[in-house]
Amino acid sequence: MRQIITCLILVIFFYGCKKEKETNLVTNTATSDIEHQDSVVKLGIDEKDLIEDSIETLSQSSPADIRKRLVEDGYQLFDYVDSKSGDTILMQQYFIAFLKRGPVRNQNEEEAARLQVEHLAHLSKMYEMGYADISGPMGDNGDVRGITIYNVPTLEMADSLANSDPMVKAKRLVIEMHPWWAAKGTPLR
Repeated sequence: MRQIITCLILVIFFYGCKKEKETNLVTNTATSDIEHQDSVVKLGIDEKDLIEDSIETLSQSSPADIRKRLVEDGYQLFDYVDSKSGDTILMQQYFIAFLKRGPVRNQNEEEAARLQVEHLAHLSKMYEMGYADISGPMGDNGDVRGITIYNVPTLEMADSLANSDPMVKAKRLVIEMHPWWAAKGTPLR
């Protein structure tokens, strides 16, 4: 339940950011969506089927069904037994993208603001489509500016999606991608 509430809060946040600047970005967002759709098509993914399958899996599948579907979709998995509870935990490989300060940071204030709105719209779309499970900025002013955790079967797919971010294309951010393991369905606390 906590995970669902957290997800809903993130969606509301991203929609709020997106709606605030929507009128100024109709052309830019359309271009970004077309570019994203091109990258998704290159990867051979049908967005509608992916979303419908994800919703169906979460709402009515047994752990065995979830495991079977993940294996069929190419995800890397392993089990371990929790020594305290005796439960078998399904571990899934995700991909964590560190969004780092890029080499081109000389955009004027207006351009940087536009890129930020497009960046948030991109992250929101990744979340809506089921490709990203969580994103957020860092709380300091270091070189790592934020993270996104991609819920996709391959490093190549995660890298392609992360590099389609308008901030990355503008070289304001660069991506450092790593495989990352987590228990399937574990909420943040």
